[in-house]
Amino acid sequence: MYSGELEVQAKRKALAVLHDEINNILNAARDLSLLTDSIIKGGDKDMEIALLRMRNAEEKVENLRRKMTREVSEIGSLMVYREDVLRTAYIIDDIAGYISGIAFRLYSMKISSLKKGKFDIDLKELVSMVVEAIFKLNEMARALSINPASTIELAQEVQRLERKVDESYRKVIIKALNEIPDIKDLLLLKDVVEGIEGMADKCQGASDCLTILALSM
Repeated sequence: MYSGELEVQAKRKALAVLHDEINNILNAARDLSLLTDSIIKGGDKDMEIALLRMRNAEEKVENLRRKMTREVSEIGSLMVYREDVLRTAYIIDDIAGYISGIAFRLYSMKISSLKKGKFDIDLKELVSMVVEAIFKLNEMARALSINPASTIELAQEVQRLERKVDESYRKVIIKALNEIPDIKDLLLLKDVVEGIEGMADKCQGASDCLTILALSM
């Protein structure tokens, strides 16, 4: 088999694993949105289910990242952009960690603190934006093997969402400092919104890596 054919096969395998990784992250992000809704509504059953699925998704993403590392290592010089593939895989793995951290802190909060000052609405909006950003990453990963040019266009949408999250994060932090008297709840909310903002930054980083991959194809 020609080296060119081997490179094409290696590329397809790597992109398939990468897309699978991002798809699992998208499912976990949707469960984070479900968890947020359940906490606001007080549905314990839905909360437990969402937490379990997020933990499972985190494990799957870590396993996929390890699989990607092994496969890229075996491919060696056959894939000229292997560093960019690995960098993307590790950033996606980081996003899984952010989702778990946010979920844990949300689960520890008192619903009364959220509803006072309408922080429940703020959180739903922030989570919704970051889920949309991950959905765009999923579309970018899918487009890599079909239409790399559209990957570059989708990157602009991720950047727009990252900026919106950043703006909302600042407003919520200022409002929380003025309206939440309980220190524990204030710190938990601060950690949650900082986690969401950090996750949006990671989405931007993953988007940049996917853009570089698109330019390499």
